[in-house]
This record gives sequence, structure tokens and C-alpha cells, in this order.
Amino acid sequence: MNSERKEILYLLHLPPPVHGSSVVGEQIRESRLINDAFRGKYINLILSRKINESGRTNLVKIIRFVKMWFTLLGTLIRHKPHLCYFALTTTGPGFRKDVILIVLLRLFRIKIIYHIHNRGITNEKNNRLNDLFYRFVFSKAPVILLSRLLYYDVEAYVPEQNVYYCANGISDYQPRIAFLSKTENSPFKILFFSNLMKEKGVFVLVEACKILLEKGLHFQCEFVGGESDVTEKELTDFVVNMGLAEQVKYLGRRYGKLKEMVFEEADVFVLPSHCDCFPLVILEAMQHRLPVISFAVGGIPDMVDEGVTGYLLQPFEDAKDLAGRIETLIKNPSLKRELGENGRMRYENFFTKEIFERKLLSILQDVIN
Repeated sequence: MNSERKEILYLLHLPPPVHGSSVVGEQIRESRLINDAFRGKYINLILSRKINESGRTNLVKIIRFVKMWFTLLGTLIRHKPHLCYFALTTTGPGFRKDVILIVLLRLFRIKIIYHIHNRGITNEKNNRLNDLFYRFVFSKAPVILLSRLLYYDVEAYVPEQNVYYCANGISDYQPRIAFLSKTENSPFKILFFSNLMKEKGVFVLVEACKILLEKGLHFQCEFVGGESDVTEKELTDFVVNMGLAEQVKYLGRRYGKLKEMVFEEADVFVLPSHCDCFPLVILEAMQHRLPVISFAVGGIPDMVDEGVTGYLLQPFEDAKDLAGRIETLIKNPSLKRELGENGRMRYENFFTKEIFERKLLSILQDVIN
């Protein structure tokens, strides 16, 4: 039976570092359902080993890319796969690197399906060289998008009949440790869990906390994640200057039980991001029955149901509007619980790992046949 299975070459992102695309790549590599259906060969596309290395070119990354290129060449020479699954980076140096690999795949006449986990083509296509590359890359190729809300980004290059939609999913959360129960005097806990980036709204959330403090509300805000274009010192200095040293804390990275603890102890999850596409951390918050407050960008409106599982801010709204949504939940504990329970149900109905794997398998079978 194994000899009858068709072969897929997976060019994807694998951790480290840990981000949405690498988590999904790891799920695909470890999926029994997908690996029972196809024979798979895996090549890791990630050149950066840390978040703050992304977008930067250095000698070590160049050497890694040369090794990757020859690994791909050797793989194609030894055996031609029936399909290449390619986790495409659509902008910046990562895209240029991917184009070089795609040229090699095209020379060997390999059928490619792209799985896109980011966005930004509409901002870069006005560059004539980028436009030429996009036309080459997407020519007659099927594409997997995370949401119909993201089709606008590839519309200039990919006809809709070549697009498949597959929302990401994550493994279910199973409590493994006992957590302390909250008391009436416990502060309302706001959780930010992502890499520290300006575009993810780090400073906007701190400004919202300042407004909450001025209103006399009892809360604590915890920032969890690695440093990126915002360093720990920059965040801490900003917090101190805003007079929030007692209310706002940076906890650094959290994994395993410590990660579970910050989710379990939180009352609301806040990600005031303008740059995200389909952040898996929102699904983690929904798993933990947390209402979610985020911006209506990318595929996030597919995840957060406005007024049902949380709140969606519009891109023109600011810290004052964010503070108002948080204040509503602080003053309405029963509403907070209702939104959290609704989020848990939404996760179970649409965003589990099993639902994702079945959908992706169906897409791969359709394309390969």
C-alpha cells in the first residue's frame, strides 16, 4: 500500500522560532492523517532561529540558504514528487529567497500549491520587480488562504477558482495543573501574549491601561512574549513614564505550564494588532474561555465574533476605544464569562487541529489528483 501513495514535497516553516506558520508546519509534519495519505519529504524554509533575526541578512543565513538550495536540488534529482506544498512568504527578503527556490521547482516541472500565512502583496506589487516575481510565482498555481477576507491580497494574480480556503486549527487544551481560584479582591487580569512589536499594539495597550487607571479601575496587565522591534527596556521605560509600574508587568517568554498559567489566570485577552493575518494565539485564548479584544484586520473577523466572543476594534479606533471595551468587561463579570464560553464553543466548532487536518487533506487530495 505504501508504494501506491503519492509523494508530496513539503517546503514549510518549522520551529524555532515559534510563530503561526511554524506551528502549522509542525502540525503538518506530525499529522498521522496526512502522512498516512501521502509519502512526505520535508524541508525547513526558516533561516532565522530567533524572531529578531527575521528580515535581516547575514553570512550564517546565506550559508543556510545555500545548503537548503542544494538539499532541494538533490531531492528533485533523486525523485520527482507528485506535488510540492510550499509555505510561501509573500513579502520582503523571505519572498525573494522563496522565488529562487520556486525557479528550481519550475525547472523540474513540479506542480506547486502555495499556503500563505501572511499578507502584504497589495503594498508591494507596485514595485515593478515584485510585480514580475508575483506573476511568475502565481502563474497557474493553486493557493491556500486562511480566510476569504484575505483574497483581496492575491486577487491581482490568482483567479478565485484557483483558491482554497483553510482556517488554521490548534490542538485542544487539556488542563494538567491546578490553578488558584480568584477572590473578590483579585485584580481584573488583562493578557497580551505575542512578540513585542509596535504594529501589534504594545504601546496602544499601555495607553489604554493608563485610561483605566485614571478611572480608578482595579486591574493588572501582563505582557508575555519575546522581544522584537520593542525591547524589554523600551516597554518598561514606557510603562514607568506612564505611571503604571504597579499595574503593568512584562513576564518575558512563557512555555508549558507557565504558559497555561497566564492564560488560566487571565480575564481577557487583548491583541490590538494592525499587522496580523490569522494569529493562533487568539484561538488559544478562545480555548481558555477568554473573551478576545482585537482589531478587525486580516482574517481576525473570522475568528472573533463581534459582541459574541469578544470585541473587534476598527483600524481607526485608538487606546480610548480599547479602554472602553476592557472597562465594559471589568464592570460586567457575567458578560465576560458569556463571551468566554461562546469563544470556547466557536473554537470547538471551527478551529480544532482535527478540523484543520481534514480540510487540508481534502485540498491536497483534490490538487494532487
